[in-house]
Amino acid sequence: MPDIKVAASILCADFTRLGDEIKKCEDAGVDMIHVDVMDGHFVPNISIGQVIVEAIRPITKLPIETHLMIENPWTYIDEFIDCGADVISIHAECYGQRREGCQNYGEFPKEVDSINIQQAHQDIKRIKSKGAAAVMVLNPGTPACLGGVEGDLDGILIMSVNPGFAKQKFMPSVLSKIVELRQSFKGDIAIDGGVNEHTAPEAVKAGANVLANASYFFGSEKPRDVVKYLKSLG
Repeated sequence: MPDIKVAASILCADFTRLGDEIKKCEDAGVDMIHVDVMDGHFVPNISIGQVIVEAIRPITKLPIETHLMIENPWTYIDEFIDCGADVISIHAECYGQRREGCQNYGEFPKEVDSINIQQAHQDIKRIKSKGAAAVMVLNPGTPACLGGVEGDLDGILIMSVNPGFAKQKFMPSVLSKIVELRQSFKGDIAIDGGVNEHTAPEAVKAGANVLANASYFFGSEKPRDVVKYLKSLG
């Protein structure tokens, strides 16, 4: 399995001193800055966008991952890469027929049982052609339905909470999906949502090697120890 990496989601950072918070990430040994982009349509919340990526790009050499929790992500792929994103994470639920109960505005979480391989491959190819890494994200209720695109991905991100809000409780039901994917996928498998000292070991045991966390890192008085602990799990 690849080495353990830690991604810090700035969703729980103090935005009145964002520059200091980014430096905190660097000093603590974080491997990646995770930017949660929400539009109030794909998820029931609105967060941040291109302006934040553009603001933090000049002040850190750390890779920036933009997690696009938005409808029609293909509309913004080029823009986020041009702003400085190194990794573009797109949701499988934007590339398939959604289940009943999550097809309309205000119905969450979004879930699919299969994806349009051709459409997904087109966007993955576009991301990589612009020099960024491509990651596909799966919501908790969506199975490992990546089919023919798996071999083109740089990573897979498994949501362990229904996306939209920080500080949610980890859903152990997603661990079997990680086990399944790790049997064939050799790249990075990330987990995002409710990752802390109790849940991270379970995720790593299942096969995850990228641990994304927000409140666990930014809420700690010793963020360096948080990163050291998470990396020790490998």
